[in-house]
Amino acid sequence: MTLSSRYLLRETGDNLRRNLVMTVAAVVTMVVSLAAAGGVLIMREAIHKQAIQWRGGVQVAVFLNASVSQSEVHAVGQLLAQDRPGNGGGPGLVKRYFYVDKAEAYREFRTIFGGDPALVRALGPAQMPPSYRVVPLKPGDVTSIGDQFQSQPGVFRVTYARQAIQALENRFHTLSEIAVALAIGVMVGAVALIVNTIQLAIFARRREVAVMKLVGATNWFIRIPFMLEGLVDGVLGALLAFVPIYFARGSIASFVGSESLIAQPLYVTPHDAVMTGLVMLLVGAAVGALGSAFAVRRFLRV
Repeated sequence: MTLSSRYLLRETGDNLRRNLVMTVAAVVTMVVSLAAAGGVLIMREAIHKQAIQWRGGVQVAVFLNASVSQSEVHAVGQLLAQDRPGNGGGPGLVKRYFYVDKAEAYREFRTIFGGDPALVRALGPAQMPPSYRVVPLKPGDVTSIGDQFQSQPGVFRVTYARQAIQALENRFHTLSEIAVALAIGVMVGAVALIVNTIQLAIFARRREVAVMKLVGATNWFIRIPFMLEGLVDGVLGALLAFVPIYFARGSIASFVGSESLIAQPLYVTPHDAVMTGLVMLLVGAAVGALGSAFAVRRFLRV
């Protein structure tokens, strides 16, 4: 037997109407579960953006004043060069370093704060502080390196990646463990509701299913409308969960910490939120369809 789109839509719609209360309960449960999972993904993306300054093993950032002179920039660079092993001018604590000029700092700023267009428009490259990013020879040397530059002319602030990132990640891990546990627990409930909903629908039609089997209907011919019903539950739950996640993305991101590594709130861009929504949609659709397939399986043994 071949499946027609009209048959699929009619059967799916009838099943949804027959078990409306259970369907609503399954969708609401799916919303709670996917919203918790989406919140974790939003927080992780926010931390990932804030950590953009610390890639490549960088653990110390020497931020200079926005109005720093070239002689002051050169002086800080000279100190770092002398502090590399073998140069003989310092304790040899610096493994490598590189300079981030105003243009590159502005590119980083736009990446980190792309979720706040007003802030991006208000500032330009001229307002960005250039910096030196430093990779220490040993992780324990970060404080010693930073102490050399705290009072150096032209230096605005020395930031330590280990302290800043660890504070954010510790809070994130605590929140994510709670959210993931909630998401898993509620997702199990959502799957159970979907399975029960599908089983109620197919139990009410068990004689019809038996007749269909006797006249040659394949298992997939019977199964697909019920899987489509579960898929609709999952997709609808994901879409309803995505709406608050999208509009509250700034609040969710900043929930990890009140300040970021550069003393500004955590952000995620609308594009990142949409990508998170697509993940939620795929998870919801897969859970709904697979749960339905499992629910139908035992009723096909005729």
